[in-house]
Amino acid sequence: MTATRHFLLAAGAGELIARGHRVALVSDDRGLRIPGAPAKLETHVLPAGRVHGGPVGWVKAALAIRKGRRQAIELIGEFDPAVVVGFGGYPSLPSLLAAGATRRPRVIHEQNAVLGRVNRLMAPRVDAVAVAYRNIHRFPEKQAMKRHLTGNPVREEIVAIREEGFPPLPEDGIVRLLVVGGSLGATVLSEVVPAAIAMLPPALLERLQVVQQAREADIEGVRARYAELGVAAECAPYIADLPERLRWAHLFIGRAGASTVAELACAGRPAIFVPYPHAMDDHQRWNVVDLVEAGGAIAFAQQDFTPAAVAKHIQRMALEPGALEAAAEHAVGCGLPDATRDLADLVESFAPPPLMDVIRVGASAQRAPASGVAAAREAN
Repeated sequence: MTATRHFLLAAGAGELIARGHRVALVSDDRGLRIPGAPAKLETHVLPAGRVHGGPVGWVKAALAIRKGRRQAIELIGEFDPAVVVGFGGYPSLPSLLAAGATRRPRVIHEQNAVLGRVNRLMAPRVDAVAVAYRNIHRFPEKQAMKRHLTGNPVREEIVAIREEGFPPLPEDGIVRLLVVGGSLGATVLSEVVPAAIAMLPPALLERLQVVQQAREADIEGVRARYAELGVAAECAPYIADLPERLRWAHLFIGRAGASTVAELACAGRPAIFVPYPHAMDDHQRWNVVDLVEAGGAIAFAQQDFTPAAVAKHIQRMALEPGALEAAAEHAVGCGLPDATRDLADLVESFAPPPLMDVIRVGASAQRAPASGVAAAREAN
């Protein structure tokens, strides 16, 4: 039985709790509002600060980080974590700095394909860096031995889709298209995707079904356009049952956030990506590299994401026999369905065993009968 140990996280939890460990979440007040954290998870709010706003903003951020570090040192003294884990971003920084001051092992995880600012700062100082992509950019070369490919943890419902495989698509069968533009939709998708579908041949329009997330301001126009085309479409500002929709879909169109890319690869769904051009370090453009190189997706820069280009790709994928199935197979080959387990294994590997376990192991070794050469010596 695994001994219970304590782990202090700067975001997330999950598998470690399932393994019987005590886990506490540390973040600032913004991080604690992120959906998906276990409802009963022990949480601690620490000031973190954000480095922006010129010299005055930098000073305020430095003071907030210093205050957060001081409070995190007190928390570490009380909670006694075996490992402190950070998931990037400024909310991770105080607890990671405090872990260094108190000589606790530190592990960081980078969800994007570009190492973020805080993770770049901390990479030389931590014990391990978990990454989510085979192609990772801005990773310090001198820290290569600390790099561990784990992937991004995905929901169990997504892993189940992977196990079910790609939905059957008989010749002249219904082609199901899922369009998602991030948590709040994206106007560019509302403008381009219906216009692209309008360019498809009538025979393909009759076979098309669309589920599209759209902004509140755009949704009526999107619905009207699909109705005008005679395309069966469901439009909503928010898709609550996204795993079920992903299970249903043959082709995805949308942004390239880390969670979205991880889920598509794990589930094995072909994609047309239009990375958000203003993302920090242009990380969405790099998030899709593994999938695109493998043949599981295509990516358009936003200025190249035109109705004609999108229509051409949809038509080719839908009408070329086996094209969607082949792309799905390439996508699923990029998936890392064991990311949750592998990340937890990595974190656990830096946790020293509890003292009583060491005592028990030592006592067992003393009681164990001698064997081999040692036994022969004792016999003499």
